[in-house]
Amino acid sequence: MVLSVEDDIEVVGQAADGAEALAVLARTPADVVLMDVQMPVMDGIAATAEIVARGLGKVVILTTFDREDYLFDALAAGASGFLLKNADPDDLVDAVHAVAGGHALLAPEATLRVIARLVGDHPASRREPGAPAAPTDAPTAAPGPAPADRRAIEALTPREREVLGLLARGLSNAEIAVELYLGESTVKTYVSNVLAKTASRDRVQAVVFAYRTGLAG
Repeated sequence: MVLSVEDDIEVVGQAADGAEALAVLARTPADVVLMDVQMPVMDGIAATAEIVARGLGKVVILTTFDREDYLFDALAAGASGFLLKNADPDDLVDAVHAVAGGHALLAPEATLRVIARLVGDHPASRREPGAPAAPTDAPTAAPGPAPADRRAIEALTPREREVLGLLARGLSNAEIAVELYLGESTVKTYVSNVLAKTASRDRVQAVVFAYRTGLAG
């Protein structure tokens, strides 16, 4: 009901579970799929992984349950968005538009958890409370980036690394353009290059890459 009244959104199908969703998408293409998590036959996480793997659409998880395992499992499965069902109707409409336009969208609560998890996994955050910081020129025992990540880092130009760092801070294309004194269309090109070189599906995945490799600053 919320989506069907929007002039530029067409609801093309509904399904009772993940398996039925795959069947519906096989015969009725869709740009965006709103996916619940707890369902019979096939749950939403498994269905999301299948939908993304088959290229059947971009997925926004829409769930009642504010659970961290659902959030991270959904992102790992390839979801482009995560919202709670108590979100305002306007937020739901905005999520469909954003994800259809190639962006990622997380509920504010979810964003905080993602950043907290990523910062917690960053080697620089693993120092015991009260322990002195290691000298900046001292060797570190933390493992370096994986070979694939290292190749991706080397492929990025200095400007693209700069853009990635600003993405990790949560800046929009318009804000990055102001920060770097660039045109917004130029920033879009840099962002596209960053996503391609880091094999990121969307901006959220690029932020994950930035924190995982220490490029988030």
